[in-house]
Amino acid sequence: MTQGDEHIIEAAGCARVVVRDGHVVSVGPARITSCPLAARFCEPVRNFTEEEIRRNIEGRIAAFGMCTPERVVVSDDDFVLFGASELLSSALRCGIIDAAVIACDGAGTVIATSPRLIQGIGGKMSGLVSTTPIPAVIDRIHENGGIVVSPRDAALNAENGVRMALENGYHAPAVTTASADEALTLRRVCPDAFIVAVHTTGTNDEDAVKFAASCDLIFPCASRALYEIAGKRALLQGGKGVPIFAMTKAGKEVILAKIASVQTPVVITGHTLPYSEGKGPSPLV
Repeated sequence: MTQGDEHIIEAAGCARVVVRDGHVVSVGPARITSCPLAARFCEPVRNFTEEEIRRNIEGRIAAFGMCTPERVVVSDDDFVLFGASELLSSALRCGIIDAAVIACDGAGTVIATSPRLIQGIGGKMSGLVSTTPIPAVIDRIHENGGIVVSPRDAALNAENGVRMALENGYHAPAVTTASADEALTLRRVCPDAFIVAVHTTGTNDEDAVKFAASCDLIFPCASRALYEIAGKRALLQGGKGVPIFAMTKAGKEVILAKIASVQTPVVITGHTLPYSEGKGPSPLV
């Protein structure tokens, strides 16, 4: 086990969780009280207690080595239909994007160049706030064709990731970000980037406007402002419990390409957006 590593994740209701040397050492309070997605986790989170959240994170550590040298970084399995990693994996297979700049515990910002690497890194991990390098994880990413942007310190910096992707010959990279200001910067740095807003619970009105102006896809999570501002401007919505908004034609193309690639039955209808049956995350903050 790598000694002295620390990983901070905002998970399961945006609770701040600290993992050190493979052990959960602290769990902060959740910001929401219900979420249909969290209720379907392998280790379900229904009441958002400290015990439930701790058990969920410990389950991820045991299942795929999250935040440890045993971290699994490739996967062929979809966990949800319209998840960020599922959509980006599909977009790469279809040639809509040619790489994805994403975050990985133990490695920081990563340029993933295969669908399996995108899904393996992001399928069961989200909300990474900070991390420290784990050499075994970094090596495994390299072995699977990925590029670790800052292996020395595992920094999280999407702008540097996009710049490095361009330097390495990628022309249409996707990139995930939880920062509205960063999303605007990414659009300036790479006008052809496919920008995805993730981990957005708590986004205020000002940042919601920035996300709506700069992103191709937006996961509103439990953000009231994003439902009200981005949702009303969306061209297409995928899902209704924990939805995703396509803000551009490219975003719409990615969602429709995913639908075309699966055998899962899907209902498509016209409706004023955002569409909800009152079963989403609660409360919106």
